[in-house]
Amino acid sequence: MVSFVYRMPAGVPGEVTRGFALAVIEPQVITPSGTTGAPTAYGVPLIVDATSGNVGNLRTLASGDTQVYGVLVRPFPTGASQDALGTSTPPASGLCDVLKDGYISVLLSGSTAAAKGGQVYVWTGAAGSGHIVGGWEAANPSSNGFAVTSAYFTGPADSNEITEIRFLG
Repeated sequence: MVSFVYRMPAGVPGEVTRGFALAVIEPQVITPSGTTGAPTAYGVPLIVDATSGNVGNLRTLASGDTQVYGVLVRPFPTGASQDALGTSTPPASGLCDVLKDGYISVLLSGSTAAAKGGQVYVWTGAAGSGHIVGGWEAANPSSNGFAVTSAYFTGPADSNEITEIRFLG
């Protein structure tokens, strides 16, 4: 069991915050194209995959993508009842929950701090220097990503780089 000595974390990536009554969550199917595109963490942006016959199915974002369909929700509970928060690996295929509208905790990548009401960006360039492919950013990645016009930050990240976004699907 984890004890919090100084401050509780701001959330767990993929956790729907501010109540399910305010959220629109859809059941969807994760079907990566070949061996790439399966989500590796909860709270990541997903896009409709129209390649390899996967029309209508979802995968994580990659270079060249320019929009977000929704955000991968962490179900509760996942797996065993001792499943540690923030350490679970989502399924590589099959059913999942996708937030289309509401508030959700996400992992902030990059070196720019999130600000309340700040623009949300997604990094689609190569990983490295604190950037994660498909990661949420607070700075404009120019040619390495895009602005998510249907989302904004609700405040700064905590010491673990967990922040909350409002996603308007």
